Amino acid sequence: MKVRPMPRGAAFLTCLALSAVALNVAPLAAAADRTPDLLDIDQKNFSRSTIIDNKWMPLRPGTQWIYEGSTVEDGKKTPHRIIFTVTDLVKVIDSIPAVVMLDKDFSDGKLEEQELTFFAQDDEGKIWQLGENSETYDETQFIGGRAWIVGHLKAARAGIMIQAKPREGMPSYSEGFAPPPYRWADHGRIRKLGEKVTVPAGAFSDVLVIEEFSEEEPGAFQLKYYAPGIGNIRTAWEGKDPKKETLELARVVQLGPQEMDAVRVEALQIEERAYVYGSTPPAQRRTE
Repeated sequence: MKVRPMPRGAAFLTCLALSAVALNVAPLAAAADRTPDLLDIDQKNFSRSTIIDNKWMPLRPGTQWIYEGSTVEDGKKTPHRIIFTVTDLVKVIDSIPAVVMLDKDFSDGKLEEQELTFFAQDDEGKIWQLGENSETYDETQFIGGRAWIVGHLKAARAGIMIQAKPREGMPSYSEGFAPPPYRWADHGRIRKLGEKVTVPAGAFSDVLVIEEFSEEEPGAFQLKYYAPGIGNIRTAWEGKDPKKETLELARVVQLGPQEMDAVRVEALQIEERAYVYGSTPPAQRRTE
């Protein structure tokens, strides 16, 4: 069955109804209570939140990272490609301006999923994730998928994606939390500093390795490698990860004005299709 994008007015009403339910269902709050390391976010600590210059994950508008790799689907190894782009859009989430990222996920050469993610840097230099919205492609049109935004659902919480000063031995930390049906509860832990890694995009030293894991997939780990001044250069797996995703940075490009115009249009179209935005301010083009 094909699903038509919902008109924006109807989306707004649906969003309000879902918000009312989410804010009053006890199991959602209970789910948050069962996760002891959820983090509180202080809006006063985000005076320049869209200037993301953490050396492990600098997000300059127009930067695009292209990754090539593979996943395992139904027991078969499948080519996998992901393109991350920093848009020139800013979305205010829970009173914090956040940078809007556009992620496009290709499997065996076909676009299968695309996603908006929202990042903000606090005054200490930590990069926080404030939510995401993903949609899948069913060969004819995009269909809304998972979506969660801090401040929209009572139980949703922001999480740290990159520490300001990562060090080995520091405690694991929440990368964010969203209750069912969104199911986002990843954690991060610093595994190693000072690694040397070579990928198609080049050879890098002083690489930071972060292992990510979730209680929903015990024994499965995703390893992410970050090069200073570049960002994520490799994704690998370990343990019982069913998808066995591997990705390596193929190249980094800086988009020109016309390419940025196209990216902005794509991101705003995703926002238009997402009912969850009915009660949040629309993204705006950044001015700084």
